[in-house]
Amino acid sequence: MTANFPKEERYGLTSQIGRSVGSIPSNIAEGYGRKSTMDYVRMLYISYGSVCELETQI
Repeated sequence: MTANFPKEERYGLTSQIGRSVGSIPSNIAEGYGRKSTMDYVRMLYISYGSVCELETQI
């Protein structure tokens, strides 16, 4: 999908999208690994923020 971006946007935006995409499952896994419901829910909210950021970028 990023191949269709304008050349001047391709590298910066592609990089940011990649970071957003990678952070979503990483934050969920980190929250789960903490074995605390409160930490898990907090990380889910952080992941949701990354989803919203990704949606905006796309």
